[in-house]
Amino acid sequence: MSDGKARALLSAYRFLGSVVSPALRPYVSYRTRLGKEDGARKRERFGHASAKRPEGVPLVWIHAASVGETLAVAPMARLIAEEGPQVLMTTGTRTSAEIVETRFSDWLIHQYVPLDVKSAVGRFLDHWQPDLAIFAESELWPNTLNELSARRVPQVLVNARLSDRSFERWKKAHWFAEALIENFALIVAQSEVDAERYRRLGAGSVTVVGNLKADSEAPGCDPAILAEIAPVIDRRPVWAALSTHPGEELIAATCHIGLKRRHRGLLTVIVPRHADRGDAIAEELRSVGLKVAQRSKGEMPGEGIDIYLGDTMGEMGLYLELSKIAFIGKSLTGEGGQNPLEPAMLGRAILSGRYVQNFREVYQTLAEGGACVILKDETGLTREVDALLSSPDRRADMGEAARACVSTMRGAKERTMKALSPFINPLKVAISLDRRSDVGRPRP
Repeated sequence: MSDGKARALLSAYRFLGSVVSPALRPYVSYRTRLGKEDGARKRERFGHASAKRPEGVPLVWIHAASVGETLAVAPMARLIAEEGPQVLMTTGTRTSAEIVETRFSDWLIHQYVPLDVKSAVGRFLDHWQPDLAIFAESELWPNTLNELSARRVPQVLVNARLSDRSFERWKKAHWFAEALIENFALIVAQSEVDAERYRRLGAGSVTVVGNLKADSEAPGCDPAILAEIAPVIDRRPVWAALSTHPGEELIAATCHIGLKRRHRGLLTVIVPRHADRGDAIAEELRSVGLKVAQRSKGEMPGEGIDIYLGDTMGEMGLYLELSKIAFIGKSLTGEGGQNPLEPAMLGRAILSGRYVQNFREVYQTLAEGGACVILKDETGLTREVDALLSSPDRRADMGEAARACVSTMRGAKERTMKALSPFINPLKVAISLDRRSDVGRPRP
């Protein structure tokens, strides 16, 4: 019964994809005009490759949806490349594509992920012919998974997690979840909670290795830009609200208003999770009487500026360099939380609201290690920011504790590679045999 329902729904999904396919090109063109797609490479979204597949070498396809997943799997991807296979990485956002092209293009090939319709996926797979497909975190695209299975390509889900909300949704259609998850030869989970959730949804082989994000490099910044901004701020007291969601910018502003008399010259750095909200946020903050400088407009946080609005992408390292205190958003007005590991790596005192389900284990480790304070509300945020601004020693202690906590969470990269060895080793053998066969072969 359940198998029949799953097959029927998958058939309906494929049929719907074929029906809407003609409308996808104008839709992608519309997103291109909005700046959400790369116009020069939009054909990649329909499976048309813009690069050649290297001949005579196994290819591992790694998909990471956006920036966070990309940075998390990059160290693992490099280790795979060092073993000999060609690595093809796909992403879905312009920012993640820019990061891959800037940092990793010397050892991998980047393409935009094809839309999950049969024609685009088929075209993509016909060209690239991957020997192994690795997906990051929670990417479950029905047509893509089924097309790979039809071609007998092993599939692995790494750094796998299932949020509370996603798990509840999947449980209501567990028969469909099982039909998708059974495509994976292995699921490499972040935590025991995630692993158990995948098992309950029908996963066969599941192992736990920790969070790959803990093995990522700390975010850097352009020294020239920092050298330009830091003297403008000078010795002003600074705190930062990072990865904020709607409502949290106003909470940070209220905190600033409440503390600016106690901390003369106070500067609050606000970095929204979605930079395209910058103009709307600036207008909202100015409406409550605050002076705002927007990074996206090249404005500087000089004397008299209350809020430095970090409405740019890819500059988290810069904003973290400006403040020793980091409140992490999507935790007071939003739900799920955002990743606190980057500020922890740089030794920042971390504050967060209670709603951090998506990073529960990470926050628990930080809180137990004395690196993080979990707040109940806006009043708690104001109180803790005040206390940290007033106590350099406490800020430093929390920062050192944060670095120590991250060090205890490292190692997922090596454990993931060990879990992947049954899939990577045959590719290494194939490479070795091919090289041996080349010995003595006449050269053209």
